[in-house]
Amino acid sequence: MRGFLERALEKAGYTVISCGNGAEAFDRIKQEPFSLLLTDIVMPRMDGIELARRAAEIDPDLKIMFITGFAAVTLNSETKTPKDARVLSKPFHLKDLVNEVGKLLAA
Repeated sequence: MRGFLERALEKAGYTVISCGNGAEAFDRIKQEPFSLLLTDIVMPRMDGIELARRAAEIDPDLKIMFITGFAAVTLNSETKTPKDARVLSKPFHLKDLVNEVGKLLAA
């Protein structure tokens, strides 16, 4: 799935850095600035919520979007997710992802 998302965003003109797990993504975020963190909530080595929390500590202006297949997942103060994070529930069309990314980056 990561490959499909990466290709759709690149086709829409975005530069994409893809990582295989949350810990790898966090290492990249520590090394260079990013405009957007697009992360699944369920991932190996570090889940998306923890990744987003740590990334927001490094860059409070980082835009964050979660994707999840768990419709019941809610982001609230108990999960300590960064404010203004958006959620896109699976299944979704790639064009919907591209549109949501565009809206988030324009905000």
